[in-house]
Amino acid sequence: MPSNALSYCAQEVRTRDRDRFLACLFAPAERREALFALYAFNLEVAKTAELVSEPTLGQIRLQWWREALDQIYLGGPVREHQVVEPLAAAIRDRGLERAAFERLLEAREADLDPAAPSDLAALERYAEGTSATLQRLALTVLGCEGEAAQAAARHVGVAWALTGLLRAVPFHARQKRLYLPEDHLAVTGVKIAELFELQSSDALTGVVMRLAKRAREHLAEARHRHREVSREALPALLPARLADGYLTRLERSGFDPFDSRVQMALPNRALRLWWAAARNRY
Repeated sequence: MPSNALSYCAQEVRTRDRDRFLACLFAPAERREALFALYAFNLEVAKTAELVSEPTLGQIRLQWWREALDQIYLGGPVREHQVVEPLAAAIRDRGLERAAFERLLEAREADLDPAAPSDLAALERYAEGTSATLQRLALTVLGCEGEAAQAAARHVGVAWALTGLLRAVPFHARQKRLYLPEDHLAVTGVKIAELFELQSSDALTGVVMRLAKRAREHLAEARHRHREVSREALPALLPARLADGYLTRLERSGFDPFDSRVQMALPNRALRLWWAAARNRY
């Protein structure tokens, strides 16, 4: 294999999580493979609900990952797997804590339940357990443990998850899955049957607008102490800049998640990230 060829994990992240892949390129070369392994692990567990026909099978798949992690933390041989082996190296080299992975797996169990989150607080707990936990693990890979960086990672992670879930409304609707808060849907009068038929409505755009506003609030909180956050943390926080772009596009669509422009990737993503990194901004 050519010396400049991407690893399996890097290829997976480049293909299926392009935004994070681009952010990883701003990390020191010696830290990138650990980030790619971490994000590839996230992709593996995040797709569980899409791969199984019933919740029990999803639980079995998540348990497989728990057992793989157990082997890694025991320090002995690990399973021969294209993500497990590099993940084991990342965990051992960077000292990633087991509890964080368990929080992520527990949060992913919610994907196996077709019911919507009961309220905004439940949705944000899911976002914190998944995306924010991942961002904090990325900070550890980068060697950034400061309080301000950790707080920023939490808010960026929640904002990134909310933004992604709003953009993914059509995808989840086709699967008859809901991530919009149940109380918001009820109060505004969103008709679930119409939503699952990919039909927009004023009620739906109202819910999306409220959640987009909440994502903006998290981004603002993430930047509140930006002067205290070291430049080394940027590769974990740069997706915030892309979240701004996606939220702006959503606003321009009238907060209609079924507008085809909402699902499109942002143009010039690498340039946006480069400009943010050059100014030490996220």
